[in-house]
Amino acid sequence: MKLHTIGLIALLGGASAAEGPQQWTPEVSMKVRNITEVLPSPDGSAVVWTESAAVMSAEKSEIDTQLFFAQSDGSHRLQLTRGEKSAKGAEFSPDGAFIYFSSERNGKGNLFRIAVDGGEAEKLTGLKGELGAYHLSPNGKWIAFSASPERPEVEAAKRLKLDFRVLDEDPVDQALYLVATNADSGGQRAVKKLVSGPFTVGAFAWSPDSRAIAFETRPSPDADVSRKSDISEVEVESCVVQPIANTQATEAQPAYSPDGRYLAFVRTPAPLQPGRIVLHDRKNAKERELPESFDGQPNLAGWAGDSRQIYFAEVKGTHAILYAMPVDGPPRAAFTPKGTFGAGLRLNARGTYAGLALQTASEPVEAYSLDLHSMKPVQVSAANTNLPKLPLGETQLIHWKNAGEELEGLLTLPPGYQKGKKIPLILNIHGGPSGVFTETFIGASGLYPIASFAGQGWAVLRVNPRGSTGYGIRFRAANLNDWGGGDYKDLMSGVDRVIEMGIADPNRLVVMGWSYGGYMTNWVIGQTTRFKAAATGAGLSNLISMWGTNDIPTTLDDYFSGTPLEQTERYLKMSPLYYVKNVTTPTLILHGETDPRVPTGQGYEMYNALKRRGVETVMVVYPRTKHGPEEPKFVMDIMRRHVEWVSKHLSTAQ
Repeated sequence: MKLHTIGLIALLGGASAAEGPQQWTPEVSMKVRNITEVLPSPDGSAVVWTESAAVMSAEKSEIDTQLFFAQSDGSHRLQLTRGEKSAKGAEFSPDGAFIYFSSERNGKGNLFRIAVDGGEAEKLTGLKGELGAYHLSPNGKWIAFSASPERPEVEAAKRLKLDFRVLDEDPVDQALYLVATNADSGGQRAVKKLVSGPFTVGAFAWSPDSRAIAFETRPSPDADVSRKSDISEVEVESCVVQPIANTQATEAQPAYSPDGRYLAFVRTPAPLQPGRIVLHDRKNAKERELPESFDGQPNLAGWAGDSRQIYFAEVKGTHAILYAMPVDGPPRAAFTPKGTFGAGLRLNARGTYAGLALQTASEPVEAYSLDLHSMKPVQVSAANTNLPKLPLGETQLIHWKNAGEELEGLLTLPPGYQKGKKIPLILNIHGGPSGVFTETFIGASGLYPIASFAGQGWAVLRVNPRGSTGYGIRFRAANLNDWGGGDYKDLMSGVDRVIEMGIADPNRLVVMGWSYGGYMTNWVIGQTTRFKAAATGAGLSNLISMWGTNDIPTTLDDYFSGTPLEQTERYLKMSPLYYVKNVTTPTLILHGETDPRVPTGQGYEMYNALKRRGVETVMVVYPRTKHGPEEPKFVMDIMRRHVEWVSKHLSTAQ
């Protein structure tokens, strides 16, 4: 197999290796660290967070994630964990003296704790199955965790070459367990099973008195039944289980109020319908729905310490926002960042501080502590302070209208762009379809190296078309039975807008996207020849075969009002493959070999159809890779290929 490379001069912007890079390249982006979890201590005086870095050596290609610790003003910063294996999922002990975490240090995921003043980590469990989530009890005496059991018969079957499997038979369900934080007199910690199926345990939460645990249940661990979630409560001492919410809707994200009166959760009647926060009164079992949030997708962060409001995160436009929902009133925006924050938002145990990973289009991610009274964030990490100070193009939020819809997009310009100069434009399409582009750092590593594109002198447009999250339920559902319709027109109108601004050269346009973005890329090149090159990643091409081979077929049921057996014509005519006879655009196809979400066959179908028609096409398949590439060497290769593919075809564009 030929190893893909790109010229050194192109990668380093013409500079010698000794001088260092003069512009953003995929190599520089791989040096950007990521932060995924930030948690303040119970009293808010300290913070723990995870930092992730790419490790690439002769025989390694992995992400190393470790715990870091600092005082809430950012002082006394230190790396808390080290080693060959990552550490994640940190939780403080009630007194703030210890930090608990999970790691695969001994081959299997297990629980550990380490003193905040340093020393060796203590292993707390000896699990041989698969560890899920865990949470420390409020009194600090117990750890509840979800796990699937060890299955020696499966390993034996592999050795005997009898490891066939029957679909939907014997699912690997997760049960809920309990283990003491402190060992007994014999130095042992007995594990107690609290709850087991026939179902799998999802997210769970401790009651404030440490006597009960509320937990999600799903029929099986299969991705396609994730919406079928109910909530129950188990009494820790007796193991008696009581149903709390088990309607036909999806009920998820249980969270107890600090005073113990309420159990909050989110109820979503059906896909593409708004979810609502529900308060379950634990004394009389009565339920009360709270007012609807802006986007109908509240992600619960935790309760305020006085139990008078619950905090949740939700995307609005290109920002993630922290909202406060009172128990007796409408929600309000409590904290709107300059840029955005990720899913790692966490509240401390007393509901007085939040931990966030904040970033902007021009500033890399760092960990912050947010006092929920003053709402003033304080940076505590220094994950990316040593990055080279390379020029970044300006990213601006632009607005326009299409068919009555108010639309937004993020437009990134090259460094030093001269107004009035027409330059190449890359249309980058997000996945989902209910994804969204937010104001994340353009220099970060990822499938699409925005800063590297800009460094080459190209503009990049990231549109949030109808179907996107962050603009309300009506907008998110506006592409039902209409994939490739209104969303396609929204994307094209965005390109037209940048042309009208005098920025984009209409003769030098490129389109690319991953997943649903790959679907739309495949669709675009079957509808128009205006793009000089395309790159489709994990893209859907044939919706009929897609329905029968992917791991969440009911998602297509939702968007197309039924299965291909019921809506054959609709599935057929909304498949990019149906229009492949129109394609002349040179197309790069990228796909993971073990992708269950968009099976590799979708890429092969598009590749073979284009190849048969004589269209210039290259397909790259990444082994061990599911829907989102994770191995750093593969991510690096994808970034490089995108730069090279665009450069090749823009150089010949007229």
